[in-house]
Parts: sequence; C-alpha cells; structure tokens
Amino acid sequence: MLVYVDDILVTGNSVRAVDDFIRALSARFVTRDLGDLSFFLGIEAISQANGGLLLSQRQYMLDLLVKANMEHCKPASTPMSTSSTEGDSAAAPPDPTVYRQLVGSLQYLTLSRPDISYAVNRVCQHMHAPDASHFLLVKRILRYVKATLHLGLLLLPSPNMSIQAFSDADWAGSSSDRRSTGGYAVYLSPNLISWQSKKQRTVARSSTGSEYKALANCSAEISWLTSLFTNPVFHAQTKHIEIDFHFFISTKDQITDLTKPLSSSLFAFFGDKLRLCSRPPSTCEGSIR
Repeated sequence: MLVYVDDILVTGNSVRAVDDFIRALSARFVTRDLGDLSFFLGIEAISQANGGLLLSQRQYMLDLLVKANMEHCKPASTPMSTSSTEGDSAAAPPDPTVYRQLVGSLQYLTLSRPDISYAVNRVCQHMHAPDASHFLLVKRILRYVKATLHLGLLLLPSPNMSIQAFSDADWAGSSSDRRSTGGYAVYLSPNLISWQSKKQRTVARSSTGSEYKALANCSAEISWLTSLFTNPVFHAQTKHIEIDFHFFISTKDQITDLTKPLSSSLFAFFGDKLRLCSRPPSTCEGSIR
C-alpha cells in the first residue's frame, strides 16, 4: 500500500486480498475506488499487452514546459552539451525563485526519467546562487524534455527476483571543488528500480578512489533493497557484504554512465538500457541486451 496524503495505491498478488482490504478500508473511512491504476501523483501507468506497465509523465512534462514558457522551444537530442561550462556568462542572473521551482520540478521528473539524472544533479548544485550559465543548463534539459515527451519507464513482469547493479564514477569532474560524481543503476530482473547520480562528499585522490566510493554507495543500496525484499522487519544487526571478486567493464558497456555529458549517439544507446520506452510501447523489448 502506497499512501500520499489522501491518495492510496493498493496492489498485491491476490485479487481477493486486495478487494477485502479495500472493503475493510471503506467500512472505516469515506473512500472512492477509482478502479485499476491509470494515473497516480502525476504519473500515468499505461498497461501493456504482456502484463507490463509504462510509467509516463507526459502531461507533467507538458505542464512544466508551459510553466517555463518553453512549450515552443527547439528540441535537443541530449540534456547536456559535452562542452558545457559553468560560471562563464555575462548575462543577468535568473530569478532564484524561478530557478529553484524549475529545478525542483525536474527532480520530480527523474522518477520516470533516469536519463536526466546527471543533468538535474548538476543544476541542483547551484540552487543557492544560480547565475545565467546555470539557467542555460536548465533550459537545455527542458529542450531535451520537449524532444522526448514520448519516453517513459518500462516495467515488465518477471518470475525471478534477481538483482543486477552497475556503478560508475568520474574523477575530479567538478572544476569548482574537484569532487567526483558517482552513479549507479539497480535492476530487479529486467526492471530498473533504483538509480542515482550524485557528487561525492569528499575529494578522491585517484580514479580508483572515486570508483570505490561509487561502489560503496551502490553496495549499500543493494544491501537495503535485499533486506527489503527478504524481510521487511527491521533488525538491529546488519550483515556484512563479502566481496569475492573485483572487476570492471568496458566504458562502451557501462550502462550507468550518469556521471558526465554524452554524445547524442551514446546517450541514445544508454537510454535504451535504462528501460526508457516510447509511446506506444509496441517496440519495447523485455530484456537488457
């Protein structure tokens, strides 16, 4: 059961149990059953013929573009340019309130759009004192949103509960404080269920150091998800993660490249691996290639 103020979403593997729960809830409170899931907190759930769901925020994106007066903007193929720089603009600084509102809205959009995680993380780092160059970065993200209104996050049914994770990091990528950015993506079978792109708290002295910090964050997320799936009861004792092997994969196969701007060809390639699917979703495939 997912509850947000007075909106409730109920699901389960027994239709009878779900119906019994809804009836019991209705006996205690004034409720309205809206039927099968279709729209929840700005996220549209589009049922698939194979039993899957496409989570889309298309209407939310359209409203955001209108809010930013960019509904007629020129689309962009990526959310960031590979040559983007910060702090080098002679134009007047933006209204900080408007900047924070737009960036906050983009943060909510990352619920179904992992492909903009890195770009949104970058603009979030300047909420306190944005300048004109930072506002240009926000506009670039919105131009990419305009070009990809059809994309959403695809979730597919699966008989197994295997967890697969990818982790990556740049090294000293921030020109202002030389801190690195780490990212990870965690899949439950074919479904992307958790992702992050975030600047690391401390400065890494080597690329290996930044990679290990990213791995530590990824391992903590996997540990938490595993405990959530196996036993929802909190235990004071925690289990240590044994690392049997260390290995790295080629950059061209690194799905979690949420640490830097990418070319349009690489961005499109990795976007497919992040389970982003177009409306209508008839061409979506059910596995990570």
